[in-house]
Amino acid sequence: MELLKKNVNKRKEILGGEITDILKNHADTTIGEIKVKQLLGGMRGMTSLVCNTSFVDPYKGLFISEYSIPEFEDRLPEEIFYLLCAGKFPDHDEMAELREEINARSKLPKFMWSFIRSLPKKMHPMTLFSMCILAMEGRSVFKQNYGTPEMTKAQYWEYTLEDSLNLLSKLPTIAAAIYRIHLLGKQPIDYSPRLDWSNNLAQMLGVNSERSFSELLRLYLVLHCDHEGGNVSAFTSRVVNSALSNIYYAASAGLNGLAGPLHGLANQVCLQFIQGIHAQLGDSPTTDDITAYINNELENGRVIPGYGHAVLRITDPRFSAFMEFGNKYCPNSAYLQTVKKLYYVVPNILKDYKGGKVANPYPNVDAISGSLLYHYGIKKYSFYTVLFGLSRVLGFCAQSVLALGLNQPIIRPKSVTNKWLKDTLEKQE
Repeated sequence: MELLKKNVNKRKEILGGEITDILKNHADTTIGEIKVKQLLGGMRGMTSLVCNTSFVDPYKGLFISEYSIPEFEDRLPEEIFYLLCAGKFPDHDEMAELREEINARSKLPKFMWSFIRSLPKKMHPMTLFSMCILAMEGRSVFKQNYGTPEMTKAQYWEYTLEDSLNLLSKLPTIAAAIYRIHLLGKQPIDYSPRLDWSNNLAQMLGVNSERSFSELLRLYLVLHCDHEGGNVSAFTSRVVNSALSNIYYAASAGLNGLAGPLHGLANQVCLQFIQGIHAQLGDSPTTDDITAYINNELENGRVIPGYGHAVLRITDPRFSAFMEFGNKYCPNSAYLQTVKKLYYVVPNILKDYKGGKVANPYPNVDAISGSLLYHYGIKKYSFYTVLFGLSRVLGFCAQSVLALGLNQPIIRPKSVTNKWLKDTLEKQE
């Protein structure tokens, strides 16, 4: 792991120098304002964090270390993790070292197999996934070394990186075991050191042997890896780790936030919406049929799943990447055809929606991802959030490694009461 540590340390020194300079010259500079609607509206749009792994431009989409989606969508998840941590793609030797590290750490402890099999069959897969991560918390090297003379504050990031690699190397095996044991009632398939992270996941799921299925999982894991620092899951994970709770606690906490229907659960909600369209209109609905269906949904006070985004004001480039995949590998999929018709119909309806102005009438990544997974045989869509979480842990880990390397303090914003707010506003009148 020496090459990875060397590159993370180099990036840490560069970012740390920038922070030192900023604080020296601008510590008391005001960079924005807070509006009452932000204070009472979930801090939406409030600039209050620094995240150096990724950034979301409202009109260009996700960037990872200055690379846009078209510049990294063809990479492996391992390469993306390297990019998130080190700010650069790994060269041949660096990639070989990382692959060797992942393979060496991939074996699941025996107690974990007993633990997975012992969990109740009716639990949601995301609950199982989060519990499995917590079950390994006792093996955290950060936890085992914290408070000892050998571990200084300057080394927190190194122990967190060690934990991160130990965790990430085992996650495909855990995710696949949950799917096969709890959702299919079948035996797990062994991990192969010959395969990369996403190809191993595809093989261990055992639902489709097509090469394009492995390609879909690779793309899925890459596109969902990180989405700056303010979304529910990333923010939750970072807050937990800022208290020096190790990465197992932090990753599990982030996944618990991801499990909500307004976040990671949205992909299966979108698939269910499309299935509802097919149940009512058949497998080949016309655009006129879909237009009437959407208008009826809106008139009855329901939202259109998969449309809109808290930050983006364009079609999510991740949606576009999945659409390109679908057009190439499964253009005749009935669900994909409906996704395309929705894309043709919904934005125009939402732009002129009489119920109020829609800030972003365009689709996000959830509007298409579930339909592709279902097409390739992952029919248990309660598992989709696990796949999202498996990918997003890449970002959780990288954000925490960098934050601890930069000596960022515990996150503790100030909260106020309604009375304080009313008194403050009265004084300004």
